[in-house]
Amino acid sequence: MGSNVIGYFLLFAVAFVCLDARTEKTQDYTSFHYHKGALLNGDVSINLIWYGKFKPSQRAIVTDFVASLTSSRRSTVAQNPSVSRWWKTVEKYYHVRKTRGLTLSLGKHIFDKDYSMGKSLTERNIIALAAKGGQSYAVNVVLTSADVVVQGFCMNRCGSHGSGFGSGKKRTRFAYIWVGNSEKQCPGLCAWPFHAPVYGPKSSPLVAPNNDLGLDGMVINLASLLAATATNPFGDGYYQGDKNAPLEAGSACTGLFGKGSYPGYAGELLVDATTGASYNAKGVNGRKYLLPALFDLKTSACSTLF
Repeated sequence: MGSNVIGYFLLFAVAFVCLDARTEKTQDYTSFHYHKGALLNGDVSINLIWYGKFKPSQRAIVTDFVASLTSSRRSTVAQNPSVSRWWKTVEKYYHVRKTRGLTLSLGKHIFDKDYSMGKSLTERNIIALAAKGGQSYAVNVVLTSADVVVQGFCMNRCGSHGSGFGSGKKRTRFAYIWVGNSEKQCPGLCAWPFHAPVYGPKSSPLVAPNNDLGLDGMVINLASLLAATATNPFGDGYYQGDKNAPLEAGSACTGLFGKGSYPGYAGELLVDATTGASYNAKGVNGRKYLLPALFDLKTSACSTLF
């Protein structure tokens, strides 16, 4: 089973060598296409598997983000720019393919506060944890706390997505995502732009919209990986490049958030007048989020909310 990764620091290591290329237009997207496989469709639950210690306030940041994506809650976030409007770029993939759409809903929470597999995890451990969620019409999201080390984390990835098989007779295939909290281990790599970058000019970091550098960074990575999971759940959907290291709907636009953005500059964003936090999307319960640009299949360019 394959696993696709997202790593913002890979982009930084290269992009700062040539700062003249300051727009997403320099990226060649001509080979971004469909590989004849399935897209995630139907009514799908997002199950959240919390591994390690998370405060209730931290869990609420992610839970509210997922709730903001669901069709049943979209009416509560009619104001733009909203999380649901951001997700419409993903919906275009279904329109182009003229296939059944995708409706997401918040599923169950699974808690593993006692580190049942220790504090150093392999990819096999991640898949085993993901298998604890639903295995039919589900995306199982494993979220590891700041004190958990995961194979490849901070070295070549900030999160990943892939698929596994259930243990029953039917061996149902399920999609999974893993995202780590980088607050203590590599905030300059996986929580940018809320922390000064490890590579390139040391620009001032942005204020995180939910006042939690680690969790706001996790939302950026989770958002990108959700888009990739929907459009390339089993490795044969939409992507560009090598199947084992593809550029997908989110990772094709890594580091871009607002108008005029380029690697190292998040772009023009909204700023909360009270907290000074930067954001580009509104969600349920008054939440604000910074969400990554997504590859727009109809325009063949990276699309931001404004």
